[in-house]
Amino acid sequence: MEVQILEEENTKLKFKIIGETYTLCALLKKELFNDKSVEFAGFNVEHPLIKEALFTVSTTKKNAKKAVNDAIARIKENLSDFESEVKKI
Repeated sequence: MEVQILEEENTKLKFKIIGETYTLCALLKKELFNDKSVEFAGFNVEHPLIKEALFTVSTTKKNAKKAVNDAIARIKENLSDFESEVKKI
């Protein structure tokens, strides 16, 4: 996977995720909306065989890149909790 920043402002971020399509992007989009400062999060996959997603995030006050990093941290924490629960089985 590779991430390329296409446009970066304080409250707006556009980036391309190369090597991923819907699964990761949908998870990230959903988690971004748990942040009240995120007013828009969306992605577009032009063709699933190409495995490139264009992602856009817009926030009200918070730095958009920080919002993405915070969402990734929450996803990692949730996955760690899930892994712990599965190991108990």
